[in-house]
Amino acid sequence: MTVVISGLSAGYGRRTVLHGLDARFPGPGVTAVVGPNGSGKSTLLAVLAGVVRPLSGTVSRDGGRRPGYVVQRSEASDTLPITVRQTVAMGRWARRGAWRPLSRRDWAVVDACMARLGIQELAGRRLGALSGGQRQRALLAQGLAQEPDLLLLDEPATGLDAEARQHISGVLDEVRAGGTTVIHATHDLRMARRADHCLLLDRGRLAAEGTPGEILTAQLLGPLSAPQQDPAPEESGVI
Repeated sequence: MTVVISGLSAGYGRRTVLHGLDARFPGPGVTAVVGPNGSGKSTLLAVLAGVVRPLSGTVSRDGGRRPGYVVQRSEASDTLPITVRQTVAMGRWARRGAWRPLSRRDWAVVDACMARLGIQELAGRRLGALSGGQRQRALLAQGLAQEPDLLLLDEPATGLDAEARQHISGVLDEVRAGGTTVIHATHDLRMARRADHCLLLDRGRLAAEGTPGEILTAQLLGPLSAPQQDPAPEESGVI
């Protein structure tokens, strides 16, 4: 699936966050969206997911399935008695509806996605009892369980150690090979460099678009560097 945005502006209430974006997300493939905090990365993903309506402009894509959308934090309350397996199973609702019982195949997909993310042993744990990294993997498994042709991920490596980040990158490679278009916002330059395509946002505007080799350069990233909320950058760099 290829996604194209034209003249896209979006925001919240009277606050405009994205300003007249024109970009193409080729697929199947992986596009990394990078930029400082507050540059509009999360808002762009929300628009592509249909959660935020554009103020102007268009979003077009050549697929018919509902996008899979994985946010940084689950909207489910930590007080709800929902297990990890039930959380992942919610990803099947996009195909069957929330009130239809899941089939044997649905549960097979759920279990396969949990195995893919290495969280089988957490199946019976409550979502609210998980660490941040475990929770993030559960949410990604939920997104995969939708079997989408467009998968949108907001900081999928947040809260993960180096080994887990490598695992996530490998999963995204597998998803791409299976024909899915992946668009993820990230501060992790190692993940961004593994992408096929890259968008650089600055204050809600498109600063650059191209291959990671063209975009992730000191000349382009340097002027946009700003203190982040993330832990101290590692040697590979974080933006």
